[in-house]
Amino acid sequence: MFSKVEVNGPGAHPIYQFLKSSDAFGGGEISWNFQKFLVDREGHVVKTFLPKVEPEDLEDDIVSLLNK
Repeated sequence: MFSKVEVNGPGAHPIYQFLKSSDAFGGGEISWNFQKFLVDREGHVVKTFLPKVEPEDLEDDIVSLLNK
């Protein structure tokens, strides 16, 4: 279970600071709580997806990453 945390600003939770610091994110702020981050087995953010992208639309990217 998670407690409510900040995702933007100086009080952002460390996980969101890490996700936003990746080259794949491209800078800026997380726009909404349904923004998605694809992370590889080594913990690198590979790709980000905007909130309107449906989870089932990530399947090809996930499968491709799993097959590496």
